[in-house]
Amino acid sequence: MKKIKNNFTEKLIINKYFKTLSLNKKGTFNFENDAAYLNIPHKNYKFAVTTDTILENIDFFKNDNPKSIAQKITTVNLSDLYAMGAMPHSYLLNLCLPSYITNDWLKSFCNYLKKLQLKYNFYLLGGDLSKSDNLIISSTFFGYINKNINVYQNKVNLDDDIWVSGNIGESKIGLEIIRKNITIDKNLREYFINKYLYPKPCKLGPNLALYSSSIVDVSDGFIGDLKKMLNDKYGALISLNKIPLSIKAKKLIFDLKKIKLEHVLNSGDDYSLIIVSNKKYRKKIKNIANKNKVKISRVGKVVLEKGVQFDSYINNNIIKEYDHFS
Repeated sequence: MKKIKNNFTEKLIINKYFKTLSLNKKGTFNFENDAAYLNIPHKNYKFAVTTDTILENIDFFKNDNPKSIAQKITTVNLSDLYAMGAMPHSYLLNLCLPSYITNDWLKSFCNYLKKLQLKYNFYLLGGDLSKSDNLIISSTFFGYINKNINVYQNKVNLDDDIWVSGNIGESKIGLEIIRKNITIDKNLREYFINKYLYPKPCKLGPNLALYSSSIVDVSDGFIGDLKKMLNDKYGALISLNKIPLSIKAKKLIFDLKKIKLEHVLNSGDDYSLIIVSNKKYRKKIKNIANKNKVKISRVGKVVLEKGVQFDSYINNNIIKEYDHFS
């Protein structure tokens, strides 16, 4: 992207690009107030809240398409809400903009955000703008959930089933291709890079909340996120041959040996859901997933022995769990 010095003002950016994202909702006051108000959709609902920040050179690259960056800040928040069993309602958006940001960049970013808002049914409440040397985007999302439902991250029971939605590891492969650590043919390259640049949230959470002991999204890696659910009381026994890998990922891991399975199992940004549920709900969970046309795999169960165990050999020594400060 061409580096130029912009002449934006806060008022210009809000009026030209962000007002349309309010979707003319009454509580936004057309972004003319310093605060907004929220209406709970129904008296039987309560609010769920989540917040995330993404940073240039940490979560995305400077030259990434603004559509991809809009997708990432949306997905990371929606995924947290869905894992709580909540439906999205609205959000706050804070941007620290460097000098290289252009009118075209803002237009593309905001147009794609609006597309995502209409797809997932939420709107912009307000936010804040500032200058920065690097692009920093932070958002707080509000969702709503039936007040009688409580989905905890670490409330699991012995012998519960462990399920995973979608596929594991494709975003990690895309990132390694971008970093030039993996070289493959053009078609595979584009497939995996697209998985990294445009991650999508799994919407099953609200439908599965009544039948789940615990749900978490795979944002920090399958093994690391599963450990969070086990709360130092239990462990997990996982069948390696049931881990959901796409045919393309299997080709890279097992045939071409471009990346180790161990790395794929602890890579983040897949935004699949790990669902822990009583075995009596197996049929119900499969039916819900099939009805929503979402791939779901039963990969293991909760056991007494602590830690994540596998029924086949895997080199745990090379696995480094994701940490936001490492």
